[in-house]
Amino acid sequence: MLKNIPTPIRILLALLVPALLVPVFPEIAYPVFVMKVLCYALFALAFNLLIGFTGLVSFGHAAFFGWAGYTTGYLMIKLADHGFPVELAILAGVLVATAIGWLIGTLAIRRTGIYFSMITLALSQIAYFLAVQLKWTGGEDGMQGIPRGKLLGVVDLSEDNHMYYFTLAVFVAGFLAIHRIVHSPFGQSIKALRDNAPRAVSLGYDTDRCKLYAFMLSAAFTGLAGAMKALVLQLSALNDVMLTTSTETLLMTLLGGLGTSWGPVVGATLVVSLQNYLAELGGVVTIITGLTFVVCVSFFRRGLVGEWEAWLQRKRQAAPVAQPPHNHSASANGQNPASPFTATSTPT
Repeated sequence: MLKNIPTPIRILLALLVPALLVPVFPEIAYPVFVMKVLCYALFALAFNLLIGFTGLVSFGHAAFFGWAGYTTGYLMIKLADHGFPVELAILAGVLVATAIGWLIGTLAIRRTGIYFSMITLALSQIAYFLAVQLKWTGGEDGMQGIPRGKLLGVVDLSEDNHMYYFTLAVFVAGFLAIHRIVHSPFGQSIKALRDNAPRAVSLGYDTDRCKLYAFMLSAAFTGLAGAMKALVLQLSALNDVMLTTSTETLLMTLLGGLGTSWGPVVGATLVVSLQNYLAELGGVVTIITGLTFVVCVSFFRRGLVGEWEAWLQRKRQAAPVAQPPHNHSASANGQNPASPFTATSTPT
């Protein structure tokens, strides 16, 4: 039965066992750190949906990530004491990110290549400027001490263990949703646009609509990651809407492998781990991250997971094909065992 389950899902099921045990062994993997990794992994998966499967390079995803966090944080700060559901705060963050995605996407999808990227960059800088100027975002101080609230009005998310399992559930749901989108008819259409846009147009695809839907879906999942990050760290900072956040996510996706299911997760784990465990080195972390990226681009052009998948593919192709057993007795009689017909002698 497991053979019918796609490989990425089987990997997810295998990793769920140690993931569920993280709160039991906090000395091995600190739950808050793992939650941060899960949030950025979901962010990278959402970004990969656009760049890896649609072929569009955006430098504006920090706007979705940061403004979803601001929306969720603001609602929880103002209304959590009045019993406002945390689920609605997260949903509001996702809706705001999707709306921003629709606005930016509508203006940008009619361009391709570097022009598309530059439009997303310019519009994301407007989002950054608004985050600095508006008072309710906290400006350069950001939002601190964001309450986590209670899940379904019962489960207290202020407990790290409760928040961990909730974050893990959101990540798994997001991973499965993105996997389903990629392997749906819509996913096939956006991959057709990525591979050969003129041919997709000739086949009748509405390219602009497909790109806009892909952009909005990517923005929605990015908003979900931003809302969860704001709750996990109880902080929504100006750094979340900066260009560096978009470029770091691009780095995560490239390190892991574009167009792969687990590449963004591996890349996010690597980058966040470097930032966390080498934080004492200060600015040297950026240099180490950059060197890691250079090594990856030089020797792992497809990314870590992409190279692994390519190696497995070459190994399968090089494996010898099993031949059917040779029937010596049939050959001795002048018969071909691979043929349904046998040679028979006719009397003369």
